[in-house]
Amino acid sequence: MENNGNFHYTYSAKEQEEIKAIRKKYAAPEETEDKLTQLRRLDASVSQKATVVSLIFGVMGALILGTGMSLAMTDIGKMIGLAGWMAMLMGIITGISGIVLVCAAYPIYNGIIRKERKKIAPEIIRLSDELMK
Repeated sequence: MENNGNFHYTYSAKEQEEIKAIRKKYAAPEETEDKLTQLRRLDASVSQKATVVSLIFGVMGALILGTGMSLAMTDIGKMIGLAGWMAMLMGIITGISGIVLVCAAYPIYNGIIRKERKKIAPEIIRLSDELMK
């Protein structure tokens, strides 16, 4: 059989949906974000950055505190070659540095929130003014 260019094949509905999903990943965005959605996204972005950074500080501080407690209260110091009193001293110093990091997490969060709000304030004010008219 010779094909004169008249052959046409249609994919099934399931395949059509898959094709559309793949195409959507690579196509330019068709619809623009409405102003209220943009305002919500900007507002959320301020706290997201602060939350991530403060969580990193808090978790790292808790891990360091736990390491210090292990050094001070168990035989881990002996396993790494520290004498009993030296392991206790290193454990206390390490634990205190962990406590400092945990305590610093909240002020770091507040500082980042203030800085990000100040940076994004003109855009938030502009969008909210447009929405309230």
